[in-house]
Parts: sequence; C-alpha cells; structure tokens
Amino acid sequence: MIRFIHAADAHIDSPLKGLEMHDGAPVDVVRGATRRAFENLVQLAIDEKIDFLVLAGDLYDGDWKDYSTGLFFRGQLVRLRDKHIPVYLIAGNHDAASVISRKLSLPENAHVFSTRTAESMEVAGLPVVIHGRGFPNRGVPENFTPEYPVAVPNKFNIGLLHTSLNGRTGYDTYAPCSETDLRQKGYGYWALGHIHQPEVISQDPWIVFSGNCQGRDVKESGPRGCRLVTVNDLLQVENAEWHDLDVVRWTVLEIDLAGVGEESEVLSRVTHSMAKAVTEANGRLVAARIVFSGATPLHGSLHRETHRWRAELLGRAQDQGEDAIWIERIKVSTSPVYDVAQLAERDSLTKIVLETLEEAQVQPGNLPDDIKEMLDILPPEIRFEVESDWGENQRAQAMEDVRAIILDALGTTGGQSS
Repeated sequence: MIRFIHAADAHIDSPLKGLEMHDGAPVDVVRGATRRAFENLVQLAIDEKIDFLVLAGDLYDGDWKDYSTGLFFRGQLVRLRDKHIPVYLIAGNHDAASVISRKLSLPENAHVFSTRTAESMEVAGLPVVIHGRGFPNRGVPENFTPEYPVAVPNKFNIGLLHTSLNGRTGYDTYAPCSETDLRQKGYGYWALGHIHQPEVISQDPWIVFSGNCQGRDVKESGPRGCRLVTVNDLLQVENAEWHDLDVVRWTVLEIDLAGVGEESEVLSRVTHSMAKAVTEANGRLVAARIVFSGATPLHGSLHRETHRWRAELLGRAQDQGEDAIWIERIKVSTSPVYDVAQLAERDSLTKIVLETLEEAQVQPGNLPDDIKEMLDILPPEIRFEVESDWGENQRAQAMEDVRAIILDALGTTGGQSS
C-alpha cells in the first residue's frame, strides 16, 4: 500500500483580499492564513504517516520580501524530514526560477525537479516514479508534456505538472496541454497545479487539480485543501480522498428579498444564512460576501443607507461568535417594485432623466454630465460610497448604484410611494 498527498498553489504569504481594509476585521487570522493552511498540510502528512508529498507549483506568490517566507517553508520541510517524509516539488509561474531572486538551501528530504527539461525521480524503497518539470520563467506558452517520458513498467507513475490544461476561465494560459497528451504517457496519476478550483478531471487515469490550500478572495469560495491518494498493491489508485486545509472559508451568501418589505425579515434571512455558513465552516473564520437580489420595496434604502445596513449586518455577524464570520462586501442587486415606464409618463423632466440613465447604463464608461450633476446633489455619505467604487473596472456597478438611488428618489414623493 502506497499513500501520498497531492497539493499545489500554497501561495505562502499571499494576502487575502477584501478583509483587512475594514475596521475591526480579524487581521491576525487573515494575514497568517496561507501559512497556517500550509502548516495544516504538513500536520496532515505527519498524522496520516504518508510515504511522500508532491507539490505541483506556486509554493510562493512571487519574489520574497525577505527571507522569512523561505525560512518558514524550509522549517515545514524539516518537520517532514524528521518524520522521514520526502517531498517532491516543481516551480510554477509564481515561483519560477526567474522570479525568486533569493535562495535558500533546502533539507535533504526535498527533491526539486529541473526547470530545463522533464526529469524522473524514483521514490526510495517504493515502486514509484515521479516525472516533472518546473517553470524556468513566469510565462510558459509551450506544452511541456512531449518532454515527459512514457510510464516506467511495473512502477506507479506520477506526473507532476503546473498547467492551465486546455484552458479555464479566469486563469492565464501556462504550459497548455490536452487530456489526450496526459493519457498517452500511461501514468497512474497526474498531480496538477495552477488552477485553484479543485477538480477531478478523470479517474482513468487519475488527472487531478488539487486546488489551492487557502482561498485568497471571494472568487475562491468553498473548501480548499489537498488530496490524500491511496495506491494498492496492484499499483492502482483506490481513492483520492479530499482533505480541507483552509483556515478562512470564503463564501457568497445569496439573500433573495423578492417581496420583502420589512427590515426585520431581511435581518432574519441574513442571520439564518450566516449561521448555516458558520456551521459548515467547522470552526474556520467565514469571509462572506452578501448579495441581495429580488424586487423589494427596500431597494432604495439598501442603496441609500449603505453604512447603516453594513453596521446592522456586522452586528448580526458578531452574534455568531468572535472571529466566526466577517463580511467582505455587501452587494445590492435588487430591483425596485415601481414601474419605470409609469414614472416616465409622469412629466417631461422625469422622462429626460430616465432616458439619460438608460443611456448611461448602455455606456457605463462614459458618465454623462447630467448624471454628474445629479451625483453632486446626493448626500455626502452616499456620494462617498458611490465614488469609492468608481474604479476603471467598477464603473458599471457604480453606475447601477447611482441609477438605483435616483430611480428611488423619482419613485417617491415626500417619503411616500407615488
């Protein structure tokens, strides 16, 4: 029986995005998350008494600011060395040979694959051969797999590769290849890195993205960890068991407010979603983005009173317990319950305003002068909230916020629905 762990994309000392900017955020937990996740990996390897560990690239997040990052990693390898667990690793695009300028010698249990060509390493005392190649440069447009040798007979063959495979949305194309390229080698297991979303591509042969050890922003929501692989005496994979490693669990809480007109009901629904997320996180800090949707009479209030709503929701987060859940962002994607067409028929000025809003919605990058003037008359706290999002990539969303506020103002008279 052979047991090994496949992990990748630790991105040690990479910051978690979207949490530290807020007052009261659990900064210590957030800052140390990637290190603690890697410590969890090493502890799992020790507890499970595995035979070896394979790391499929991007141990680091780029060049070290100082030697502490490298020393931390080296210290974790020493923990494994003392338990006689060898480690086989390759460099990915973030820790390519051309990227990491500082160097530290690694303990003798660490085996680093060449960045010049694919090479093969036998695992001492086991019928296992690992084939791999690291990245010499940050950008690798070529397919590495033709360099990998065919499987060694009567051995369990593992391919270690940092790759975008045949492409994944949101990821740069590095060392691209096809499933056919991998299958042709005849290996029993392909341990892949680079794609942070865990995914089993195939079980015959096993082709697996372990995903990253710790999610770093809301786009990397859900469990993050590694695969514990068991190979039987016939040199066949029996299973590739998933294990969580993350210490901060990112999640998106979708709250449907269709028809909801009472603030108490909103807070009740949010509290229920928070409690469920905290339970599922099993003691981890939950980093949550709250997304409100649906047609609701509270549409305008959610846009106008953003600071009050955030404070209310942070209060509900406190109720879940200390460092149980933190709100990364509140996204309002609701719609008003009034009829825009009816508003346009009310008077000529309202019609002009609505037409201008529609034009701005079609071309969000070009804010019309009329809308700028309207923005000038908004209360300072609302204007600040809108302008804080007015980056090049957030203009469309900011325009929607402005539109919602103005539509709400048009749809009410003296605080009463028209």
